[in-house]
Amino acid sequence: MVVDDEPGVREALTIALELEQLDVLAVDDGLQAIMALSSRSFDAVILDLSMPYVDGLEVCRRVRASGNEVPILMLTARDELDDRVAGLEAGADDYLAKPFALRELTARVRAIMRRNLTGPAAGADEATFSDVRLDRRAHRAYRGDRLLELTRTEWLLLECFLEHPEQVLSREQILMRVWGHDFGVASNSLGVYVGYLRRKLEDGGEPRVIHTVRAIGYVLRREP
Repeated sequence: MVVDDEPGVREALTIALELEQLDVLAVDDGLQAIMALSSRSFDAVILDLSMPYVDGLEVCRRVRASGNEVPILMLTARDELDDRVAGLEAGADDYLAKPFALRELTARVRAIMRRNLTGPAAGADEATFSDVRLDRRAHRAYRGDRLLELTRTEWLLLECFLEHPEQVLSREQILMRVWGHDFGVASNSLGVYVGYLRRKLEDGGEPRVIHTVRAIGYVLRREP
């Protein structure tokens, strides 16, 4: 489903996605999107942030509050941190700033759809490091006894780190593991998601466990 109040954007996205052999429902406001999501299922939603009446953030919040885990790609008018963080906090799985290349958009849509279809990576029922724990069977994450409220993307990102403790992972390795494609060197997408995951991991005052390795990527390790 494509949700955007600009006719030109809706038409362009619909054509691009249909060329990818995808069935598309295009609606022009958030209320229509909420009604559609309550009556049928979708493989993914492309959701504009800025819309009149019910904006993209409110749509995302209501969808997640209802228990619907449909993958959501949020479109923002500006590539600003506040917009990106707001979308992630509302429950979006990925974001893309306007203007964007249609090729990148279709790649991101395919990636979030693929993650939704394949589900969590196969492996042991639990993945742990220090006081961080993923319970795959219950699909819950903990820092000590504190339950972490993670989006699907944050879960996959933390799972990636827990599967490679003490190992320096490059940006490209993480992007391919979590998103299924590389956003390119000019994108700060990974940094935004890592920052948001860190906030949740350290919200109780716990020491940092995800560290930046300058010019390379990130590593999961205890503080020295």
